Amino acid sequence: MKIHVNGFRVTEGDEVDLEKWPTKVNPVYKSKDQYQALLEDHVTLLSAQQQLHYASNRHAILLIFQAMDAAGKDGAIRHVMSGVNPQGCQVFSFKHPSATELEHDFLWRTTRICRSEDGSASSTDPITRKF
Repeated sequence: MKIHVNGFRVTEGDEVDLEKWPTKVNPVYKSKDQYQALLEDHVTLLSAQQQLHYASNRHAILLIFQAMDAAGKDGAIRHVMSGVNPQGCQVFSFKHPSATELEHDFLWRTTRICRSEDGSASSTDPITRKF
């Protein structure tokens, strides 16, 4: 499975007209059976990565699901995270951004959670917070 990301990238200085961008992309699978097989393979890989990172106590996997309400985030999370040990996870839900948060890029809020004030990793839970 290969997703070509160039069609989704905007480099600094590019002018963006969202009306010209497609709202639907071609699926990366040919059938429901192929999709299930891909999902199982990726869930297995994600589970293995979680165990490896937890054991090494040095890195983590950060997943960000961002979309409008009712866009399918819950279903996507349920599928993607189905093979992951929930004891090794932390979930943070972000509501409407505050005035301070609006002054920064959209990943600023996640960075604040993942790092302490001095910029170092800030967690006792290495699987989700030690970057």
